[in-house]
Amino acid sequence: MDWLEILQECSQKMRKAALRYYGCPKAAVSFGIGAGGDKSKRIDLAAEKALIDCLNKHEVSCTLVSEEAGTKQIGFGSSEVYVVTDPVDGTTNAIHGLPFSANVIAVSSSSQLKDMETAIVHDIVHDIVYTAQKNGGAFKNGNLIKPSETVNIDDAVIGIDLNTLKIEELLAKLKGLLKVGKHFRHFGANAQEICYVADGSADAFIDMRGKLRVTDIVASYLILQEAGGIIVTPEGKGLDAPLEATQRLSFIAASNNKMYKAITEALSSGG
Repeated sequence: MDWLEILQECSQKMRKAALRYYGCPKAAVSFGIGAGGDKSKRIDLAAEKALIDCLNKHEVSCTLVSEEAGTKQIGFGSSEVYVVTDPVDGTTNAIHGLPFSANVIAVSSSSQLKDMETAIVHDIVHDIVYTAQKNGGAFKNGNLIKPSETVNIDDAVIGIDLNTLKIEELLAKLKGLLKVGKHFRHFGANAQEICYVADGSADAFIDMRGKLRVTDIVASYLILQEAGGIIVTPEGKGLDAPLEATQRLSFIAASNNKMYKAITEALSSGG
């Protein structure tokens, strides 16, 4: 089965479904709480339905793990293959018409993040497609990508997610880095922002809140590694987690080893 071809078709249909509601008041209509713990919006459910319909069209048998529907079986054959999705990463942006959101889909050979084999992050507004297959490199609209070679913090563009009620606690952890860095960004769609590290647009992306769902990063996790970048726990260990909609994690994504070391040194210094 050509999973990349199937995911590309699915993501195009998901994008089309999402665009029907993009920036529209109807996008924000809530349909209860999704498996990931947030309210399921109309735009999320429309993209998820497009994915499920596409998988059924191809008579795929798999275990689907979605931020909205949770874990469910698709098809009637083996369910050893896991298809994991955040139908719309950056839902708040999409509701408000801001041009930073993506359809996220990835395929794993097990129920663990580390076993991702095929991935796609599809920029909904700009129709930019990031893809990767294990041991096959990473691509942006079909062109091979690689991270930047920036090594100095003061030259680096670094994404940081600060969206938390425990902001004082988080800022204490980030104090050393915030003092030495100059170019911090956050666009509100973490899957895309990791892809920006993969293609060299940004130099790092950090999320130390412990609240990001594994479904948000399943695809960009593989894309960044296949591009040649680094994504690990804040302690520097290999990043892994069960593929469950409720599973949350923290990580540091960096373009290269020297950038990663510069970031961890700044974080440990505390300013």
